Amino acid sequence: METKLTELVNRLTEAAGKNIESVVLYGSAATGAYQPGTSDLNILCTLVTMDVHELQLLAPVVHWWTREEKEPPPLFFLSEELHRSTDVFAIESLDIQRAHRVLYGSDPVANLHVPMNLHRVQVERDLRLLLLRLRQHVLLAGKNELEYRAILKRSDSSSLTLLRHTLLAFGEEPPTEPSLLFERVAAVAGTEAAAFEDIHAFHEGRKLEKDSFQLYDEYIRALHKVIIALDGLLPKKEWQRVRH
Repeated sequence: METKLTELVNRLTEAAGKNIESVVLYGSAATGAYQPGTSDLNILCTLVTMDVHELQLLAPVVHWWTREEKEPPPLFFLSEELHRSTDVFAIESLDIQRAHRVLYGSDPVANLHVPMNLHRVQVERDLRLLLLRLRQHVLLAGKNELEYRAILKRSDSSSLTLLRHTLLAFGEEPPTEPSLLFERVAAVAGTEAAAFEDIHAFHEGRKLEKDSFQLYDEYIRALHKVIIALDGLLPKKEWQRVRH
């Protein structure tokens, strides 16, 4: 991992020169939880200017990183742009701020201000979108049990992130252990943790013990209760860009 990151920084700085301000690693790799073969190396860069010519200079580096190294494409921001986008990218901004490591230059995210009232709105929106998609999949999959299993496995990462941010919206520090996270969310939302636990275990490679249709239904019901709890946290009539 360190060899890959060093090579990436060298290529970025060579291609961009003085135009690159910082290179930041974020996500699981920045916390020491990186697992080769399963974890991604997520990168954020800030630039001084970002016109088409400057991006074209970086294109070969991104091509190498994504095609040869099989990693997600880096995110590129202007510093001011990064600071001004925390209201619309509240979840992402908070995740990067909470788990990052500077590989080059200054730290562009240390002083980010994430408006938590708007963070709560994004968490609820993304949970509602997840629930909507899960319901739509039922209409598309019918009684194809294999489709249900595939959908449950794919949705685990998204739901894990959103449940973690649900607790953050409630002003709590989410546990790092998934089982403890599910228990705490269940306590806050008045739902059952079992559905979340079973789906996460299935995603991690364990055998699915329950009937797929039953588990899918339990999962939808549990998510719905989380949304109701979150919706009541801050009445919609009080939405503000800045809390007074």
